[in-house]
Amino acid sequence: MAYAITNPATGVVEREFPSATAAEIDSAITRAHNAHLSWREWSVADRAKILATVAALYDERKDELAAIIAREMGKPVGQGRGEAWFVGEIYKFYAEHGPSHLVDEDMHPMSGGQAIVRSAPLGVLLGIMPWNYPYYQVARFAGPNLLLGNTIILKHASNCPESALAQEQIFRDAGLPDGAYVNLFVDSKDVDRIIADPRVHGVSLTGSERAGAAVAASAGRSLKKVVLELGGSDPFIVLDDVNLADTAAAAASGRMSNAGQACTAAKRFIVLDAVYDRFVDAFAAKLQTYVAGDPQDPTTNFGPLSSEGAVLELLEQVD
Repeated sequence: MAYAITNPATGVVEREFPSATAAEIDSAITRAHNAHLSWREWSVADRAKILATVAALYDERKDELAAIIAREMGKPVGQGRGEAWFVGEIYKFYAEHGPSHLVDEDMHPMSGGQAIVRSAPLGVLLGIMPWNYPYYQVARFAGPNLLLGNTIILKHASNCPESALAQEQIFRDAGLPDGAYVNLFVDSKDVDRIIADPRVHGVSLTGSERAGAAVAASAGRSLKKVVLELGGSDPFIVLDDVNLADTAAAAASGRMSNAGQACTAAKRFIVLDAVYDRFVDAFAAKLQTYVAGDPQDPTTNFGPLSSEGAVLELLEQVD
């Protein structure tokens, strides 16, 4: 698997990045493991301060971050800025509210004595993230785990190397200790070895069912904790008491945002007979307002699909 920026608006390969060697992979795990031994000793309040700084940096750099993913996977910069802002809000939430979620919970056992539920870090976690929301998908994994005291090795999608590096840089600039968040350009064939390493305590994947099955099998062999978020086929249900203009606008946005490349996109439309014809007319009219354009243009609301392969697969499905 080659890590490369292949601009989906032009098809031009703008930059390539080498995959990590076996020695570099082992070094990354060592750094993350050593960082955990000290990071877990930080107070939750001090870890929260780091996340607050991370949140501020995402907001400060949202224009730069949006331009990066427009080049990498074709997201219009207006949507990219929105994603970067939302990611900042995620880190801000954990910085402000996370510490209260980690307070010991007293179970008040009926037999007397004391029993508590305590949240404690595990150690090094591997995150395997997809290209469709290059910042958001990382944040919802990294934010709570870093607050808890875990450390992160992040394998991003092969077409998102620059956004992967930009996120690692934000953590570094925010004052996160070296090794607490490590970006790793690693081939899929090396994932099994990382999961099997005794210093790695869990893996989280967002991606395809095929990738999920492979990661789950690897985690099972090594008895590692695993979290999988796979595909979806979400219904958009239209009843007969709706405001058709608002509903058609929501339906178009739900289908076309991020060029439809979202697990939560509206994929199946179930419409009551009484409003079917009017809904289809309103929906079709709204879709006409989506005009494909340069994702770097702030006025573009519909950019290219992420790759030529994605286009060919979609055409095959339509045929």
